[in-house]
Amino acid sequence: MKAEFILLGCSVSSGVPAIGNDWGVCDPHEPKNRRDRPCAVIRTEETTLIIDTGPDFRSQLTRLNLDRFDAVLYTHAHSDHIMGIDELRVVRIRTGRMIDIFSNQATIDALQQRFDYMFEDRDEYHKVLIAHVLDETDYGRIKTLGDIPFTPFFQNHGNCDCVGYRFGNIGYSADMLDLDDKAIETLRGIDVWIADGAGYHKEDHVSHAPLSRLYALNEKIKAKKVYVAGLSKFMDYQTLKNELPQGFEPSYDGLTLNVEL
Repeated sequence: MKAEFILLGCSVSSGVPAIGNDWGVCDPHEPKNRRDRPCAVIRTEETTLIIDTGPDFRSQLTRLNLDRFDAVLYTHAHSDHIMGIDELRVVRIRTGRMIDIFSNQATIDALQQRFDYMFEDRDEYHKVLIAHVLDETDYGRIKTLGDIPFTPFFQNHGNCDCVGYRFGNIGYSADMLDLDDKAIETLRGIDVWIADGAGYHKEDHVSHAPLSRLYALNEKIKAKKVYVAGLSKFMDYQTLKNELPQGFEPSYDGLTLNVEL
């Protein structure tokens, strides 16, 4: 079965340009240097799933003309991945039904603490979200939402645990420092890997993989194409494209891929 994967945001927490119209080393005349915070969509004719709801979530969905979906998969609870969560109230009103969200226990706990009004009925608010916890027994095992199978896996993000997701022949690794053997095995043999490389050339980065680690990991995963995500104002699109080896390319907002589920 075929699906469509759309990367709506490929940047780090500041976005590009950052506040102050700060492009860093990025060429402002290159459209692929304009980057939103992380968000992605995978959809078939029957099912649509969202991955993360960052601060740019409203404008991302508006550009895509998407006003309803079946569930949200969260990677972790850092603000650049969750702060658009309040927009799900609008989706709840438009569709008339609550929204299922999935992530690890730490992420669900953080969301319920920070956005408690989304999880319970109050005088001025109706409950919006139904939480589902992905635990260690779910990692590496195929689960299904609608007609979309997905496989969650553990990612080391340095100061927190993060969930990556495989959809058929595509793997998505937002905000990742490193992968353990089980995660590598889950991803092994994919055709396309979208992977955090925000560490760039900083080998001692505490929370994001440098490019050298992506190269080493893909020696084991063996994806045919790797799109580097987590692109900061220090990672100009054309400069990065020229320095990446064969099989690696910079990602960009709006990157659209065909998925074999």
